[in-house]
Amino acid sequence: MLKQRVSQNQKQKLSSTLRSWLPILQSDLESLPEAIEPFVKANPFIQVRAGNEKPDKKFAKKSFFSELSKNSVSETIEALTLDKKSLYQTLYEQINPPLFPTKISQNIAYEIIENINHEGYFDKNSIKEISKKLSISHEQIEKIRQRFSYLEPVGIGAIDFKEAFLFQLDDTDVEEDLCRFVKKLIVEFEFIENYTKENNFNSALKVIKKFRNPPAIDFLEDEVQVIPDIFVYDTKDTIEVALNDAYYPEIIIETDGLDEEHSFVSQKIKDAKDLVDALDMRKATLYKIGLMIVEYQYDFFFGKAIKPMKLKDLADDLQRNPSTISRAISGKYLSCSRGIIPLKQFFATAVEENISNSAIKDYMQELIKYEDHKKPFSDIKILNFIELKFGVKMVRRTITKYRKEFNIAGSSERKKLYALLCN
Repeated sequence: MLKQRVSQNQKQKLSSTLRSWLPILQSDLESLPEAIEPFVKANPFIQVRAGNEKPDKKFAKKSFFSELSKNSVSETIEALTLDKKSLYQTLYEQINPPLFPTKISQNIAYEIIENINHEGYFDKNSIKEISKKLSISHEQIEKIRQRFSYLEPVGIGAIDFKEAFLFQLDDTDVEEDLCRFVKKLIVEFEFIENYTKENNFNSALKVIKKFRNPPAIDFLEDEVQVIPDIFVYDTKDTIEVALNDAYYPEIIIETDGLDEEHSFVSQKIKDAKDLVDALDMRKATLYKIGLMIVEYQYDFFFGKAIKPMKLKDLADDLQRNPSTISRAISGKYLSCSRGIIPLKQFFATAVEENISNSAIKDYMQELIKYEDHKKPFSDIKILNFIELKFGVKMVRRTITKYRKEFNIAGSSERKKLYALLCN
């Protein structure tokens, strides 16, 4: 009986801490003060000293895209005005003759605008819906969408960044040979490093760096800076894991001159200690997750692909419920020499034992990189190659899904893009 009471008391204590812990665990570092605010407001004996350090930028790897965005943003800031129009107002005002001379062409254009996202890209999956709504063919919609290459901001209405770059290239005065090379770099953008030794590479790069990415960047709000929870430092001999402690708020419990035996006071002090425990549990859980990610994904930190890693395996190792680990990694980031990476990205789905979908995707990109431009591989052909190499069984729609993740066009579309290189 005594044992049962002790067990119940332990569960009650844990339950009390968990009530504080779970919302704190789920919050990212930026919203952590907001998560603890209700506990602080309800407790007169707590003071909070905010964490205010800047995130460690030592490992914030500069990507080509970040450089493009930085250039575009700096230009945009200079041009901002208080009465700036929205993206959609700007587009609607341009749907006029002679570019859109008929009522039907204007209606199609309006529908296209409705399906452009905040970055300026058109959702090509909406073509079917527009076609049904206006009783017109897909070809008519595509014909009108191509006219968006003449609208401002240039690149608007493209289906992906490559097409947006091609739209912007058509609007740029570039010498013919250089233009062809720039088109080639755009089409094979994932493999741009392979062309660094070409004579025109630096000139082509200067042209591309002038392009806006995304096309509607002038209309985007300032991006919120990602604050990583975990740092992974790799040296020649070892890897170290550290938490971004500087961002954690410090909980100060003030008990001077208080009668701690008073029921109200003692309960509030207990609540305050539960809050401190909850923050410590958050730190401990994320630190252990960081250690386990390094253990499972050791080779990744030295340039290799992500290996299969299941959420349940990590939960079992940490003796936690998978749903708890899912909360712990949601919206959290890890900073390492390869960049700032969402924790969720480390949990690659295993296609088969010891084969991750990351390895499959890498191989798929290699196939497309070296394919015959006159006869690009279909998704079925890519599927056959993958099944032969890895000895796995997959379905075509999985290959299509992977291809779309990397903004790689289908075989017929790639063939058209390749043809641009010869024009």
